[in-house]
Amino acid sequence: MGIIFGIVFCVLFAAVAPFIITKVIQRGSSDSDFGGRPPKLTEATLKIVNVAVRVIFGGIAIGLVVGTSLIIVGDSQIALLKRVYFATDLPSGRIIGIESQKGKKAETIGPGFHFILGLNVLNDVEKVEMITVSPGHYRTLSARDGKSLPPGVTYAPAFQSQLNTFLEADVFLTTAEKQIGFKGPQATVLLPGTWRVNTYLWDVSDDRKATDIPQGFVGVVKSNALTAVNFGSAMTASFPESGKCVAIEDNSHGVGALSSPLMPVGCIGIWNEVLPPGKYYVNHDVFTVTSVDTRVQAWEYKGGYLSRSVDLSVDAKGEITQEPRSVEVAVPKGAADEAVGIKIEGYTIHQSLRVLVQVTPQNAPFIVASVGGMEEVENRIITPAVQSAVRDLSGQFITVTEAVIDRQTGKPMLDPQGNAVTRESRRPVAPLDLIERRGVLQAVAEEQIKPEGEKAGVTIREVRFLQPDMPPEVLIPRKRQQLAFEMIETLKKEQQAQLERIAKANAEATAEQQPALVEAQQAVKIAEQYKQKQQLRGEADRKYLEQVAAGQEAQADVLGKDLVARLKMMELILDKPEALANLGKVVPNIVVMNGGEKGSGGFGSLEGLAAVLSGGSVMSGNRSGSVTGKPLKSAE
Repeated sequence: MGIIFGIVFCVLFAAVAPFIITKVIQRGSSDSDFGGRPPKLTEATLKIVNVAVRVIFGGIAIGLVVGTSLIIVGDSQIALLKRVYFATDLPSGRIIGIESQKGKKAETIGPGFHFILGLNVLNDVEKVEMITVSPGHYRTLSARDGKSLPPGVTYAPAFQSQLNTFLEADVFLTTAEKQIGFKGPQATVLLPGTWRVNTYLWDVSDDRKATDIPQGFVGVVKSNALTAVNFGSAMTASFPESGKCVAIEDNSHGVGALSSPLMPVGCIGIWNEVLPPGKYYVNHDVFTVTSVDTRVQAWEYKGGYLSRSVDLSVDAKGEITQEPRSVEVAVPKGAADEAVGIKIEGYTIHQSLRVLVQVTPQNAPFIVASVGGMEEVENRIITPAVQSAVRDLSGQFITVTEAVIDRQTGKPMLDPQGNAVTRESRRPVAPLDLIERRGVLQAVAEEQIKPEGEKAGVTIREVRFLQPDMPPEVLIPRKRQQLAFEMIETLKKEQQAQLERIAKANAEATAEQQPALVEAQQAVKIAEQYKQKQQLRGEADRKYLEQVAAGQEAQADVLGKDLVARLKMMELILDKPEALANLGKVVPNIVVMNGGEKGSGGFGSLEGLAAVLSGGSVMSGNRSGSVTGKPLKSAE
């Protein structure tokens, strides 16, 4: 204000200064103080003074005008203007002036030197720093002026694709676009970089982090505004036309599936399309992005029970002793829930299991719309279904093929080909089936769990039973039976080992006596061969004699037995002449006969003594006619 008065004063003074100076000089020439002397200033001098005064004050006025028309703006600054003088009033409801309207102006001045006549006289000028958005961040905008939002609309539609154009306040306030120029929070964001922002119009937030969707995830978008969308190549959509925002019903999840409508991209609600992995500058005030894991996930159900067991041991006497023990099993960190308890035949068995689940990108919006997220799917859908399916195994009938067990050995019976003998039966689920028929029970539980997952848009890849916590009352009979069979097998193996040790000792002893054994074996073979030789010879002699006897019998039939005997005797004598020489040894030379009475001859009489002394052989006889003979040695 002072500058304006200074300029006006200098201009007016330069205009009237010559007249004033002339009057002062003329008045002074008639003043008595001058002593009646004529003034010394000539007409020419007076003109020079007038010109000098005009030049001085005119220069001052020009200097003031030029000085208030120049502005230098820094490289990272802009100048904001607030019109004060010589302007029209703002329209009702507006706070930002356009062109020559009073108040805060939509116009800004960029970096550099500028000459605008009367700039600093007509306006209050404020230099502010430009807005800089850090990499990986964004800033939101809210317009302080513009058209009023329609009823029920909370955020103005985005103009992201034309950000540089409509960020200019005068363009934003004067645009003819129906979806642009609204007052209030905007769906548009400032991307990383430096921006010339008229902060009289725009209220800019601090830096906010961009939305990062990691690999293996997709982003499900819930929109609070009806707006055009530009998330780069991942997702773009123009402003939805009237009648386009109609809910999309998804009936691909079977009978009894959860129901939740999805909306086309750009409409208010959960969109039926997803954002793939990447980084996006999403206005979190307008859009809520839920990351959904599309990888295969393993949900485990473990712990949460008191585990009891009994240790069996066998002492040196073969007696089995039992030692009970127990331990508290806590639920591991990261587990979906505790192990599922099953009641079978009065026993409570805690079954641990693992469920593999996966969400396809196409089902991610349905899950978010119907349930809320994977945590809600786990807690509200899958976990109850798993617990119900596993507990329902109690009392169910299963068809199994099992081996026929030999009651004596406790082992499967085998057929002649060495294959196990099996039989097929349908029976209720038994406690040990959780160990021995795990695959069958897994299939039964999986068949019940999969449809429940499909209703919520979750794909159940597989259900795997882990090691169950079996009560010791179920396992002790089996363990004792196994120990008994193992002890029997051990005893058998020890006996077999003893027999093998004996056989080894015999083999070693046999090896040491090998020469004698070989000699004995040879002698046995020789005796056996000699025996065979004699047998063969005896058989030959017997056959020969039989033939001879047959011939002699035939001769006897013809010649008579006496004549045949004589002929035979003659043959023997002729065949063996040496028999005649020995005949004397057979026939006695002296024969003494007695009557069998004592003293009547023979060995007991003198005659017998004389016969003996004479040499030769003695033949004794008795009255009965029997004769006994004994050859006597000659006395030489």
